[in-house]
Amino acid sequence: MSEERLTSTPAGIGLGPLETIADGAARNFVIQMRAGRFHGFIVRRGEHVHGYVDRCPHMGLPLAQQLDAYLTPQGDRIACSWHGAIFAIEDGQCLGGPCAGQPLTAWPVTVRDGAIVTA
Repeated sequence: MSEERLTSTPAGIGLGPLETIADGAARNFVIQMRAGRFHGFIVRRGEHVHGYVDRCPHMGLPLAQQLDAYLTPQGDRIACSWHGAIFAIEDGQCLGGPCAGQPLTAWPVTVRDGAIVTA
């Protein structure tokens, strides 16, 4: 089995109930597929979710050094814990730090019937 790190997932994968992620928090997801392993994270804002590939565009490292620690202390931005890059939750755009305007890679997710699913 390949250990390649994937950057996308097929649509329709159930990730669990929306309540799996506390409102205003983020959670890591690792999905094993035939072609390799996908690492992503989801930020919940009320009934909406925003998903991203867990890879900082600056150096390609996962953003969080501690499990599920993707947000700034205020919870209003995504932060890379390695070199301090800051990203907008809504669209993954780099707002500051060494990412030089490079956005996070979106991971399409949605809420359907109270559950988070890949889109």
